[in-house]
Amino acid sequence: MKVKKEKKPVRTHGTLGPPAVADTPLMKQYQQLKQTYPGAVLLFRVGDFYETFGEDAVTASRILDITLTKRGAGTASETPLAGFPHHSLDTYLPKLVRAGQRVAICDQLEDPKQAKGLVKRGVTELVTPGVSLHDNVLERRSNNYLCAVHFGKQEAGISFLDISTGEFLVAQGTIEYLGKLLQNFQPAEVLFCKKSRREFEDNFGPDYCHFALEEWVFGHDYGHELLTRHFNTTSLKGFGIDGLHEGITAAGCVLHYLAETKHTDVGHIGSIGRLEEDKYVWLDRFTVRNLELVQAQHPGGVPLIDILDQTITPMGARLLRKWVVLPLKEPAQIQRRLDTVDALLQTPELLENLQQHLRQINDLERLISKVAVRRINPRELLQLARALEAIGPIRDELAASGVKALQKLADQLNPCTTLREEIQAKIREDAPILTNQGGVLLDNIDAELDELRRMAGSGKDYLFQLQQKAIQETGISSLKVAYNKVFGYYLEVTNSHKDKVPPTWIRKQTLVNAERYITEELKVYEEKILNAEERLFIIEQRIYTELVLTAAEYVPQVQQNARAIGVADCLASFAATARQHRYVKPVVDDSTTLDITAGRHPVIERQLPPGEQYIPNDLRLDQDDQQIVVITGPNMAGKSALLRQTALIVLLAQIGSFVPADAAHIGVIDKIFTRVGASDNLSKGESTFMVEMTETASILNNLSDRSLVLMDEIGRGTSTYDGISIAWAIVEHLHNSPRARAKTLFATHYHELNQLADDCPRVRNYHVAVKEADGRILFLRKLREGGSEHSFGIHVARMAGMPTAVVLRANEIMHHLEQERASTGLETDQPTEFDDLLVGLNDGADAATGGKVVPLNGRAAPLEAPARPVGPKAQPAAAVHSAPRPSLQLSMFEPADPALERLRELLEKLDVNTLTPIEALLKLNELKLAVGSK
Repeated sequence: MKVKKEKKPVRTHGTLGPPAVADTPLMKQYQQLKQTYPGAVLLFRVGDFYETFGEDAVTASRILDITLTKRGAGTASETPLAGFPHHSLDTYLPKLVRAGQRVAICDQLEDPKQAKGLVKRGVTELVTPGVSLHDNVLERRSNNYLCAVHFGKQEAGISFLDISTGEFLVAQGTIEYLGKLLQNFQPAEVLFCKKSRREFEDNFGPDYCHFALEEWVFGHDYGHELLTRHFNTTSLKGFGIDGLHEGITAAGCVLHYLAETKHTDVGHIGSIGRLEEDKYVWLDRFTVRNLELVQAQHPGGVPLIDILDQTITPMGARLLRKWVVLPLKEPAQIQRRLDTVDALLQTPELLENLQQHLRQINDLERLISKVAVRRINPRELLQLARALEAIGPIRDELAASGVKALQKLADQLNPCTTLREEIQAKIREDAPILTNQGGVLLDNIDAELDELRRMAGSGKDYLFQLQQKAIQETGISSLKVAYNKVFGYYLEVTNSHKDKVPPTWIRKQTLVNAERYITEELKVYEEKILNAEERLFIIEQRIYTELVLTAAEYVPQVQQNARAIGVADCLASFAATARQHRYVKPVVDDSTTLDITAGRHPVIERQLPPGEQYIPNDLRLDQDDQQIVVITGPNMAGKSALLRQTALIVLLAQIGSFVPADAAHIGVIDKIFTRVGASDNLSKGESTFMVEMTETASILNNLSDRSLVLMDEIGRGTSTYDGISIAWAIVEHLHNSPRARAKTLFATHYHELNQLADDCPRVRNYHVAVKEADGRILFLRKLREGGSEHSFGIHVARMAGMPTAVVLRANEIMHHLEQERASTGLETDQPTEFDDLLVGLNDGADAATGGKVVPLNGRAAPLEAPARPVGPKAQPAAAVHSAPRPSLQLSMFEPADPALERLRELLEKLDVNTLTPIEALLKLNELKLAVGSK
């Protein structure tokens, strides 16, 4: 009986065959599936190709750089078409997903040879940026999180899931806390309710790859039911999340999305953990960005993680990233990590042996996840066995170390010997990736399998013998036996010898230069061989599937191994980094002192040219004597680097790493705030100054008694007077705050702030030193006591390559401003060597400058901050405030104008404290008449 096969497009040099109409059964089938997945690119399997149609084709051709053709070209049903061979899926799928596309993979659900009419098709997987198990989509050394956000009435909930590892986390808190977590975890995809789109983008920006779900999905009862059903429990109390109403809703949304994307084998998601806000150091999203912990802000930049990461396994690399953005606050936990790193450093042989064994371990987390979802191939199963084989030696090393923390890790390791031995006893070392090609299993596993292999092997030998026999009988030396899917095995004879063909041979096909024949004997053996091979593949597939199901029983044990290996790898990485870069063990305790001796910036010191040494600096902050350090100094002197290195040293210490310094005593910090650098947010209409003020407001509203605050150039985005006033008020607020004495480094160009040390007892002035010589300045990079009064801005402009005429003109303007200040009674310093530099510049000045330079008359006297209000509404006497000296004021009246002079006299005689409301209105009218206003 003939099997009716579906008609499909025929490719000819990248184009389709005869025009087709849109209402063919194939296109109707496509349209039905497309309507089910409207937001995804539908890869529609047709024969040996995955095809895309319409807008999907346009999108795919652009992203994948493949040819865009047309189906039904020249007809009313003309449709864009683009496709690629099915075996290239692993090449093209990652490109679509990384471009932010959701991809529905539609496969043929039955063998086309056996199909009656149209082949059944269906979507077998929906791959999205946050839900993928494909190696080419995932980054080995970082997690691929799917995130869900739910906005409640009082608080918001958030959940993170990495389906490739089974890690499932949930948290609940303020919008600020959620923003911090989003910044830290950098999810690949975020889910939220359709009605919350505006709220999400207003709070977290439009840059996250996201997908909006229907409102009914975000129900607490629905989420609770999904979670308890998945974990097979009656409540969520055992996971410590029972009280997180909004968090449970977000976590349920994640499980719902997995089902929607056809990911139903999720047994490796065995638990859910709570991200407790109080357990980790607060690093807001601005701080994570400004300190460049895991991602550089600019192209070519180097984040901290690149310097710190010497992990060997993917599990260790992923865990280290979480440790960096989630530093600990509990001194005992920090001390355990530090002691373990110290022990590894003290026993170099242990460290080297541990790292050597870790090199034998592949990605245990993702391999066992593939086992759980039945997507592991034979070679990956062998990798799993080899990784388990390395567990034993690691456990022995850690158990014999004598270090309590390492011995605890050893107790958590399970070599899973039975599973490892079974895999190694059944899978061939040279096994193929695909299981449907045979050659996966070793011999002597199954008697029937061995018999079929012998039959298949001898059958092929027989075919060779049959070929030799036919050559001898016919005398056709060029005769050959071949095979194709259409005719099976056949004998091929060239036209020059076809007259020698025996009459018993049956001709099946005529070619240009040859004829193809079959014989009864050939067909009998063909059927025997093919049936043997088909049966062989079925048996191999069955045994392999049973082996994968056996491995699935070990998912919890292997996941526990992966976690323990990750911790050991991170601690070994800390030890290796400390040994390589000369880091020291910090003292971390409950004190309120921050004392760093010869601290260095961990990233900058690694980027210096060979032979150049980083210049270290000492720093001390406490709550009783030196709470706030105001740092002044020239541009490019290293103020910003000093701020950042202080935060990074604290952060390194509190994740359990040694630090780049000669010594460090760190009283536990619970929050690190930074305000360094700024950028416009033009998409929201926010200027640099607005961004600066927003971030500063967040700091001042979230201070604690153990906070570390780093502020760089606050107020520079507005006018000088505004900037000084804001910076002045911020320092006073930090000093006088009754609820928190936050340790603060405040770098500024406003030298007027040096006056704060006179009136605020816990404010100290420091400057980054420079040396002037021969009309040039040398940056010494050393922090010294006392304030600085000059920023050398014009000099830095010259160093940057500013045209000489501009530098000279800037000097003239500055000298003019200084003369105006002097006319008000303000003094200036004596001339400096910088004047000699400008005289030298004058020698090369062009005609546009007139060949004339006004020397720089020393350093300008500081602009004073405006005086604070006095009287009944002034600040309470309990708060300590500075009393700024008289400052340069901008004149409101021009003496040459008689009307304005008359107005001045009237105002000076006016006593506003004695005026009644009616008298005030009359007086206002009199003032208007005095200036000629009608």
